[in-house]
Amino acid sequence: MSIPGDEQFKYSSNRELESAAKVRALEALLIEKGIIGSETVNKVLEYFDSKMGPFNGAKLVAKAWVDPDFKELLINDCNAACEVAGMTTGMSGAEGEHMRVAENTSSVHNLIVCTLCSCYPWPTLGLPPYWYKDPTFRARAAREPRTVLKEFGLDLDDSVDIRVWDSSGQIRWWVLPEKPPGTDHLSEAELAALVTPESMMGVAKVTAP
Repeated sequence: MSIPGDEQFKYSSNRELESAAKVRALEALLIEKGIIGSETVNKVLEYFDSKMGPFNGAKLVAKAWVDPDFKELLINDCNAACEVAGMTTGMSGAEGEHMRVAENTSSVHNLIVCTLCSCYPWPTLGLPPYWYKDPTFRARAAREPRTVLKEFGLDLDDSVDIRVWDSSGQIRWWVLPEKPPGTDHLSEAELAALVTPESMMGVAKVTAP
C-alpha cells in the first residue's frame, strides 16, 4: 500500500532495485566466506512472509475489538496476549521481546516513532517502511506530530490529544486503533482484514468497508 510518506520524503524511484543489488552483493560475500548458507536469506524472508508480519497485529487488534478481556490483557501485557492468541513461536523474539500497545480512543490518538533509529515491533507489524526510518520523519513526528499526521492525510480535531511513543531497543510500541463504526456485524476475520500497518503505527485510522 503506497502512502504519502513515499512522496513526502522524496525517495529514489529506484530504491528497491538499489537495495536489492546491495543485498545480493552482501549475501554473495557472506556465502563466499562461509558465514551463511545459500538458502539462509530465503529462509529468513519466508519466515517474515508467513510467520512474522502485520497480519499478526491485525489478528490481535480484531480479537481485542470483540473480546474486552483480551483487550485488557493486550494493553497490559502484549507478549502474554500473543501467547494466549496462539501466535507462532518466537513472537517474543526477533525485535519483539518487550512489546507495548497504546490504545486509540475518540479523545486520544497515539503515534509511534523511534527517534534513535528504527526500532519497530517486527512480529506484529513486519519490517518498517522506508519513511519510518527517515531522520526527517523521526524528528518532526516528535516535534510537530499533528502537522505530520495531517501531511499523511489524518487531520485530527484540535480537541484530540496526540501522544507520541518512542520505541527503543527495550520497548517496541504499536497502536491499538479504534474500531470503526458500523462494523459490529463483521466477523473477527473480516475485522482483521480492515487493519493496516499504518493504523497500527498511528499514521492512519481504520475505516469501514
